[in-house]
Amino acid sequence: MAKKDHKPAQAGPSQRMLRVGELIRHKLAEMLVRGEIHDDVLASHVVTIPEVRLSPDLKLATVYVMPLGGQDIAPVIEALTQNKKFIRAEVAHALNLKYAPDLRFREDETFEEASRIDRLLDSPKVRQDTQKN
Repeated sequence: MAKKDHKPAQAGPSQRMLRVGELIRHKLAEMLVRGEIHDDVLASHVVTIPEVRLSPDLKLATVYVMPLGGQDIAPVIEALTQNKKFIRAEVAHALNLKYAPDLRFREDETFEEASRIDRLLDSPKVRQDTQKN
């Protein structure tokens, strides 16, 4: 009887994806804090990098960014994208990976989503449903 080789459905990112994502996040944060990316927009904003997600083959890294106060997200993402080649080279050098992942920058929407959920939970209709009769 032949053995069937099939992988179980992957519930989430692998440990390696999480570890490399965290290393990339730390390197980017360090670069931003030290002012290693020479860009006027980035120099004038405090940028937080809450998460970096990698593709299973580790060739694509999605970097979620949020400027302090959530203002001017478009110029910050544009500045990071314009400096992507330099950032990618620095990340590759620091992490010593076989392939440097391609970086793409996206707005982090988790804070906005958390606020939306808080507003929903605080709405009169939901409050009415949770009160005891």
